[in-house]
Amino acid sequence: MRQIKLFLTTFFLLQVFSVSFAATYPNKPITLVVPFVAGGGTDSIARDLAKNLSEGLGQSIIVDNRGGGGGAIGAQYVAKAEPDGYTLLFVTSTFVTHSATETNPTYDVDKDFAPISLLGRGPLMVVANKESGLKTINQLVQKAKQSPGEINFCSAGLGSINHLSGELFKQKTNIQMTHIPYKGSGPATLDLLAGRVQVFFATIPTILQYVETGRVTLLAMTSEKRSSLFPNTPTVIESGIPGFEITTWWGVVAPAGTPQDIILKLNQEIQKAANKNPLKARLLKEGAQIYQTTPSEMKKILSNELIQWRSVVSATEIKVQ
Repeated sequence: MRQIKLFLTTFFLLQVFSVSFAATYPNKPITLVVPFVAGGGTDSIARDLAKNLSEGLGQSIIVDNRGGGGGAIGAQYVAKAEPDGYTLLFVTSTFVTHSATETNPTYDVDKDFAPISLLGRGPLMVVANKESGLKTINQLVQKAKQSPGEINFCSAGLGSINHLSGELFKQKTNIQMTHIPYKGSGPATLDLLAGRVQVFFATIPTILQYVETGRVTLLAMTSEKRSSLFPNTPTVIESGIPGFEITTWWGVVAPAGTPQDIILKLNQEIQKAANKNPLKARLLKEGAQIYQTTPSEMKKILSNELIQWRSVVSATEIKVQ
């Protein structure tokens, strides 16, 4: 009986501490880790979120860019951080695709993190540099078949959504392209513009301005239906590649073990932040949709996508050591 009373007393005190801690949270600046270098589309969205979230929580949100390893360096850092709500990870679909690709995963999507909320979702844009002369998906496929391996496609890193989208495209069209990974979408875009690589399966925030100014050629959208931004541009499916439907998303997770009350508070504030400008306007302008979830809904989405991308990886020789 004495042991039972001790256990109940300890449990009660922990609950009280958790509630009181959440009630005063946050009482110092929060670090939002972006696992890519500054300057890319992901970084821009994260900074808009940080601005709105800072206003809602009444504390500074410090954006900490930790690029490299296809997002793994930043993810590992947050996984090992104190689970107190003061170190968060800004995630994209690459968070899942990279984990699905690693031979020996450096982080566990299901066990190392506490999902908080998604905030938006949108398709990718298949673009080519102007010097390539490519204007359609059919031309890309034909050229790749004529010169196997000579066409390069870039990505934000090994195991990124851009990388696996290219690999899936290769599988479905039975062509050879050479993958060139970078430490984020920013440097990948620069080399695309310079003509060092020919093709990019890019997120809309990353590449939209260069499509609008004609510096790259838009071949197709990866959504099921045409984008309202470019109604005259076909989807990859319409271009003759059935089943090629890919969307990317943005969200926030915390280290596993973060108190649930803090997770719920952050979920509410992130949803408010996503519905405020400049973040809301950026997402809508760039062809994405505001897409919000509860922590449990986000967890289910992460688990399902992990299974999906592992099946793509298993059909290839892709391995990230």
